[in-house]
Amino acid sequence: MERMKNLEAFVLESNVWKGFLKQPKITFPLSQKHINELAGSLDCKLSPENLHCDGEISAAAAKRKYDYLMRVRRELKAHAKSQGLAVTGKTYEL
Repeated sequence: MERMKNLEAFVLESNVWKGFLKQPKITFPLSQKHINELAGSLDCKLSPENLHCDGEISAAAAKRKYDYLMRVRRELKAHAKSQGLAVTGKTYEL
């Protein structure tokens, strides 16, 4: 698998939260279940209120956050395709 540093960072962040909640961690290669879970998380983070932290961050910070999430999106789609899987469902940006 080509190194996908943004997707790997996003999975690591997700796994930190899963550790707090005592849930099983996401591992590579991603399963369809994990791809769906990550796509849902991206959808949530791309919602306008979450992207802009309810107006608590600057427009520049929101743009950086958006750019990062879109890099994660591209890498998630590429990884899914490489595994013969797909990112499915309706989301804000996917």
